[in-house]
Amino acid sequence: MPRTVIRSVRPWGGPSSDVVLDDAVVREVVPAGEAAAGEVEVAGDDGILVPSFSDVHVHLDSTRLGLPFRPLTAGPTRWDRIMNDRASWRTAEAPVADRATETLRRMIALGATRVRSHAQVDADSKLEKFEGVLAAREAHRDAASVEIVVFPQVGIHLEPGVPELMDEALRAGGDLVGGIDPCEIDRDPRRHLDTVFGLAERHGKGIDLHLHEPGELGLFSMSLLTERVRALGMQGRVSISHAFALGSGLPGVERAIDGLAELDVAVTTIAPGGRLDLPLERMVTAGVRVGLGMDGQRDYWSPWGNADMLERAWMLAYTQGWSRDDLIELGLAVATWGGASVIDGTTPRLTGVGHRPGLAPGDPAELVVLRGETPTSAVMDRLPGRTVIHAGRVVAADGELV
Repeated sequence: MPRTVIRSVRPWGGPSSDVVLDDAVVREVVPAGEAAAGEVEVAGDDGILVPSFSDVHVHLDSTRLGLPFRPLTAGPTRWDRIMNDRASWRTAEAPVADRATETLRRMIALGATRVRSHAQVDADSKLEKFEGVLAAREAHRDAASVEIVVFPQVGIHLEPGVPELMDEALRAGGDLVGGIDPCEIDRDPRRHLDTVFGLAERHGKGIDLHLHEPGELGLFSMSLLTERVRALGMQGRVSISHAFALGSGLPGVERAIDGLAELDVAVTTIAPGGRLDLPLERMVTAGVRVGLGMDGQRDYWSPWGNADMLERAWMLAYTQGWSRDDLIELGLAVATWGGASVIDGTTPRLTGVGHRPGLAPGDPAELVVLRGETPTSAVMDRLPGRTVIHAGRVVAADGELV
């Protein structure tokens, strides 16, 4: 791999520097103008260098980005949205693979090089959605790293054959075993979790469980999950998506957060706002790995999502009520390095509000150059002109893949 030098960038908004990349890692960071010439020279133009974005909760199988806008037709409940997706997805103007590939292209062009996508597997779509996300991953394999969660959105045991379909998807290239609301959807949490952990053990995979369940119910499901993590020695290999119960303010929340940190169970959020927001400062300080995701992308669930994780970092700061620069930068750190630590459990986690990792010698050369005076202004203004680097190589510039 050629030695690459990014000239005149400001790591996390600090002094102007030259950053040398080699063998897909950061080799050195020196004052601007001091690095020896590289085989590839990249003009940083005094931009802000941060780790590339990690979208750790996206549904590439349901995206409608780039297609004609459709008003939301789903009812108000989560089950209404699940069934609306089932009733509507075959009427899309393009196949799953084409839609997923185009949305992933946009995500990379805007700075995301690490992605964890859920792919629905159920009695209706069988493996069609999963295979569409597989195709998108293959199409962009040189520009981003993509994990696929085999996701039983309609439950595991409500319809026949779903565990067998999940098993097949895991053998065909799925990276993690998914699950969803063990009490509310399947209404049999022990059986649901036994199946999820059984598949994970059989295939040697990690787990990413959707947990929308609120309040005491959600904390109960979380306790059942962490009980299994401890018993099966799966520390560092399990994530909870949403974890809305942690935003309930109930007495059990503090104990749950400490338990997640102890067992190294990660949490991914989508910056939902309102009563669903998580106590992120407390979680990060406690040592919980926290990452950010876009969730749906203008799909049959909602009109939100536009492939830009910098905007989602802005949304995180806004919904958390953060105004101080250090907290807004924490949102950027969660959207970049925080998500990277969710995907790879060997990656050091964020340790506090002021922790700004990812740009030291030895760190992976997964980087994005943003425009702005400071990291906070970059989040506020979300300017174009980004340069995106994956595995030490420029893969996108000015909104286009190269």
